[in-house]
Amino acid sequence: MSLPVDPHLYLVFLGVMAVLAVTPGPANLFAIATGVERGHRAVLLAVLGMNLATLVWFGAAALGLGALVAAFPAVFRWMAVAGAAYVAWLGLSALGKALRSPPAAAEAAAPRIQPRRPAFLDGFLVQLSNPKAILFFTAVLPPFLDPDRPAAPQLGLFAAAVIGMDVLTMSAYGLGGAALAEQLDRPDFARIFGLVVGCLLLAAAVLIVTRL
Repeated sequence: MSLPVDPHLYLVFLGVMAVLAVTPGPANLFAIATGVERGHRAVLLAVLGMNLATLVWFGAAALGLGALVAAFPAVFRWMAVAGAAYVAWLGLSALGKALRSPPAAAEAAAPRIQPRRPAFLDGFLVQLSNPKAILFFTAVLPPFLDPDRPAAPQLGLFAAAVIGMDVLTMSAYGLGGAALAEQLDRPDFARIFGLVVGCLLLAAAVLIVTRL
């Protein structure tokens, strides 16, 4: 009985994926910003949203993503532009909040998680419009697919590797940001970290645009 993927090829893929997963990109920067601004729970929800979007991309890959990109390149470019604009809006909102009058001490000590946009939805939209994801599924993944083997088992194993590594790295980045933010309960530091959050999100938006 043949294996779904060639073991040697799969090990090479794991190495490539490990490098891609730990490299700071829009998703990891967004995870840090979410941790700093919203806390641990929001990080986990955002990571869940981002990886659900990754599953959507794997579904698109199964349906022939490369052919869709070749046939409708403008659609994917505009998706990325819309995603960059959304992330930039999040960053500008964070900067605007930080530049307003500093919070009172009682407000600064309050929990960071507040009713606002769902972190899950933000994470999903960021990853869905991330050109790095499009590049991965159209340029990085195809060489590892064996046309002589069933596609579904191969995509399942590759998806398990991608999501497993992304969950670990995104969570590490985001929870690291949350842990650092929890130590800063003074109003002046709250303002500084608001500026950091805004800058991180704007950097993520720039990365999205530059990958078009």
